[in-house]
Amino acid sequence: MSLNLQTAHSLCLLRLSAIGDVCHAVAMVQAIQRQYPDLKITWVIGKVEYQLLKHLPGVEFVIFDKSQGWRSYFNLRRALKGRRFDLLLHMQVALRATIASLAISAKVRLGFDRARAKEGQWLVTNHRVEPLATPHVLEGFMGFAKAVGVTDLKPKWEIPVPAADTEFARQLIPDGDKTLVICAAASKAERNWLPERYAKVADHALEKGYRVLLCGGPVPMERELAEAILSHGDPRIENQVGKTSLTQLLALLKQASIVLAPDTGPAHMAVTQGTPVIGLYAHSNPGRTGPYTCLDSVVSVYDQAIAQQHAGGVPWGTRAKGEHLMEMIQVAPVLAEFDRLAQASAGDQVSESQSHASH
Repeated sequence: MSLNLQTAHSLCLLRLSAIGDVCHAVAMVQAIQRQYPDLKITWVIGKVEYQLLKHLPGVEFVIFDKSQGWRSYFNLRRALKGRRFDLLLHMQVALRATIASLAISAKVRLGFDRARAKEGQWLVTNHRVEPLATPHVLEGFMGFAKAVGVTDLKPKWEIPVPAADTEFARQLIPDGDKTLVICAAASKAERNWLPERYAKVADHALEKGYRVLLCGGPVPMERELAEAILSHGDPRIENQVGKTSLTQLLALLKQASIVLAPDTGPAHMAVTQGTPVIGLYAHSNPGRTGPYTCLDSVVSVYDQAIAQQHAGGVPWGTRAKGEHLMEMIQVAPVLAEFDRLAQASAGDQVSESQSHASH
């Protein structure tokens, strides 16, 4: 099904969270903008996620602050009162989003296909994207762009960062500095790798002539994990956890040579900046939620974990359960991926310098 946006004037996008998912959604939004540059786009987004994307060109943001509880729905209705959109892209399968969508008036309400439209989403939409059997989350989102007639579905990202934040990142990681950035913490502690194993990778990178920075948010779990890594590792490891805004972190990830992270938002932020990512996966299928452009550098034990818990095949996207699954990821394959990416980066630098010399 393709919807004609040639005569449409306004589009509302509902995707509240999380950081990784809104990074995927940006690629979809910008694909629509390339084909329909005059379309007015309004994005209903979470409060934290807004901090990362607030400088996005051509997008009006309406913040949905879930911390306000039931008032958040009334505030959203008030913010959109009297407005009717030509099209709503309902891109979040969660009961909270289903209820929030009732505050958005739109002629066409496009949601996921019936198999993916859980949490009552199918009740509040009147059109559906085409079904996909085994999509990455980003490909699932791109299905919305395809449904509205977008033909160039190759993901590209342009997330503006204030000049001051870019300068901050360049001061911390000057251009050309070989730097491994470790964003060690996921949203749930069980998805974090062991601190002593992060430390071994950090020490290896330092031996190879890299600087190593720990980055992440200010919450206690992230700070404690960083301290644990430091206690096991070389004192030259630099700790920036809790010291950056989201846009500063985005700028740092752009300056990094390699990023190491579990299933967490900064891995997808790094993808938007074109930085190689080593993703660590045990609970989630990296084919669905891995760093999209770096799936070949993921170190995953997901298949083994699922095989231990389920006989035969499982539905796409099934999560493996357990508090200690990340312990199945050994250090050696992570070091091998680091060495492979470091070697590739060194080769790129040599060819670049030869290219400059020939000119």
